[in-house]
Amino acid sequence: MGKYYKWFLIALLSCAFFFHQADRALFGLLTIPIQKDIGLTDVQIGWINTTLSWTLAAMTVVAGFVGDRFSRKWIITLSLIAWSLMTVCMGFVGGFAGALFFRSIATGVGESFYAPSAYALSAVHHKETRSVALSIHQAALYIGLMFSGLVVALALAFLGTWRNVFFVFGAAGCALGVAFVWALKDSGPVCPESSRLPTQGSRLSEGLKAYFCNPSALCATAGFVAIVFVNNAYLFWAPKFAAEKFSLDVGAAGKGVMLWHHLSAFAAILAGGVLTDRFVGKMPRFRLGFQALALLCGAPMLVWIGLAPSFAGLLAAASAYGVFRGFFEVNTHASLFDVVPPQFRSTAVGLLNMIAFFFGGLSGVAMGALSQKWGVRGFEIGFGMMAAFYLLGAALMAFSFFFTFRKNRITE
Repeated sequence: MGKYYKWFLIALLSCAFFFHQADRALFGLLTIPIQKDIGLTDVQIGWINTTLSWTLAAMTVVAGFVGDRFSRKWIITLSLIAWSLMTVCMGFVGGFAGALFFRSIATGVGESFYAPSAYALSAVHHKETRSVALSIHQAALYIGLMFSGLVVALALAFLGTWRNVFFVFGAAGCALGVAFVWALKDSGPVCPESSRLPTQGSRLSEGLKAYFCNPSALCATAGFVAIVFVNNAYLFWAPKFAAEKFSLDVGAAGKGVMLWHHLSAFAAILAGGVLTDRFVGKMPRFRLGFQALALLCGAPMLVWIGLAPSFAGLLAAASAYGVFRGFFEVNTHASLFDVVPPQFRSTAVGLLNMIAFFFGGLSGVAMGALSQKWGVRGFEIGFGMMAAFYLLGAALMAFSFFFTFRKNRITE
């Protein structure tokens, strides 16, 4: 496969991650037409979003354990095909029960198996270039999210209904999954150890100990919980908030809040990857400090989103929030891998996602309840609450920076 396989791998995984995140954004962008068509309340929408996060939380730890023991190629490929098929099925639902099952449970199970295997496989192939490689992969998230608003607006214009949008996105994901059967490999000449199954030492109990008895890993998790909590609320509710507060068409509102926020995050994550790899060799704690500062600076941007007096002001705040989100997320998994041994990293990613999606999923139903009770004012209160979570996450990341990282650091 040649010496460039490690970058070809990142390109393949980035394509999968694009569909992973674009698919996740669909429901938030199409909330208003879905509600009108099948009669869902804001609280029911909130529970669909929260149940998706809880399904991811429950299954991702299983996915991490499986990812340390079986072919990561097949785990990634089957995961992509499974969630894409469930996206197609979402186009047929006629009420709350169907939406809850196909959007939250079935799609969540399929999506949960992707990340632990994808990140662990990437880390094996990239050591000195780890932050850059993971930043490229993470950039696919922002490409999927920032163009999803534009794509959905165009799809609604040409396809006519929200159901057809789900059909098209799901079919495209399935086609990519079929291509992965031939294109994706567990390993290449550069890193043959990428397909090696773990030894007996990597029992589940050992993986749990490497994670839960590791204060630096737990602090990294706390920061990621704050990120996921806020991201879920923004992704699911920002289009509707903007549409209702500024009396906009849902397509225009969704395109604006998704495009500008994720375009800024996209630029920040690419710049952050290069910056981190440049300084982390001289200062191993650089990632932690960079992440803590990103959370601290992002908090006032969330307050600004809620209180912005104009749509232009909201987009400016969302763009600034995107910059600091990108600076944090470029190092999410690299920070974890700094303190977790290689043989436990898929399990560690699973545990990281389990905790983050469980607690992060609460923001969906919380924001829905606030909206249903107070309307636009409820959304404004909700974004203020999001800022408090950012500040808490920053404090815990700073604790790791000053007190625990040196002891827990893994040298490769």
